[in-house]
Amino acid sequence: MKKLFTSEAVSEGHPDKIADLIADKIVDACIKQDKNSHVACEVFLTEEYVLVGGEITSNAKVNYQKIVRDTLREIGYTNKKIGIGCDTCKIDIKIRKQSREINNAVSKKDLVNTGAGDQGIIFGYATDETKNYMPLAICMANDIVKLATKLRKQKKFLHARPDMKAQVTIDYGKNKIDNILISVQHDENINMNTFKDYIKKNIILPTTKKYHFSNDFDLLINPSGSFTIGGPKGDTGLTGRKLICDTYGGSAHQGGGAMSGKDPTKVDRSAAYYARYIAKNLVAAGVAKRLEVQIAYAIGVAKPLSISFLTFKTSKYSDEKINKIIEKVFDARPGAIIKSFNLNNPKFKYSDTTNYGHFGREEFNFPWEKLDKVKEIKQLLK
Repeated sequence: MKKLFTSEAVSEGHPDKIADLIADKIVDACIKQDKNSHVACEVFLTEEYVLVGGEITSNAKVNYQKIVRDTLREIGYTNKKIGIGCDTCKIDIKIRKQSREINNAVSKKDLVNTGAGDQGIIFGYATDETKNYMPLAICMANDIVKLATKLRKQKKFLHARPDMKAQVTIDYGKNKIDNILISVQHDENINMNTFKDYIKKNIILPTTKKYHFSNDFDLLINPSGSFTIGGPKGDTGLTGRKLICDTYGGSAHQGGGAMSGKDPTKVDRSAAYYARYIAKNLVAAGVAKRLEVQIAYAIGVAKPLSISFLTFKTSKYSDEKINKIIEKVFDARPGAIIKSFNLNNPKFKYSDTTNYGHFGREEFNFPWEKLDKVKEIKQLLK
């Protein structure tokens, strides 16, 4: 019996991810100069146009126009024919200071007791189906677009343009890949058979081999046919619109708040990292094979309103015991999270998190991916 589950990933050239990356570059620029910066930045893109808006209270002097153009150039959007021109597009900046009422609620001399930057519900998730405790389908989908982008930037993936999407469907009933879908923006008037053959041999098959799967699956490459019109020329882009790609590929609930464009006092970001940290350490300690954590906050209040969890009937321990472990081991106050993960460190780059998922990233030493609570949890399980 087939038991299918699909996850999607997009490349850094997707319009929504362009918006996310610009927003996170602005967060980095603010915190680099002023670690106490409060940033809530939104970006909108369409053909030859970028709008940067939001609320920022910071002592930093930021050249927003330069960040936008440099980010577009870094991705590969150097010509309006490709999707948007880094040197030719119009840019509007609509930045104002953070609301005085919000600032008063959040700003505290004692960092640990800093109140949440907004109300909200946040989810974290972990599963033992992969070595990085992430769902398999989203890991594979991210690896596909990440490899395709790497080869494009190395000029090995000829005729590829920045905008790409991939979907991976896993058949959990047979423990195999059911199908893979990839769409890659490309130059005009190319040999599509050669293009598709390169994608299969150099991107898809190396990824499936990495995960020890056979080649017995359906493969769809650019099923719409021609895909020359991409980037902001093809679709508008907006910050925070790829949250499922950013997190667990649909395997877990999503609170709804964007992560990119926000400083760590915003629990949509920092608490999402901490919820992942809780879930990952609990699964790694053997508490459950799958575990989802939910944390709820009130604006201006440090202590979470609630912390709850689901184990999907994969745990031999009682909910009461697991709850006591969470209460004893983890401190989910926003200020405590910032301090524990050193999230206002000027050297930390939030733009490193933007593409190919905020979680399970082995190429970065993100603090929320550490398994430094496993030993303590195991002791409490005895």
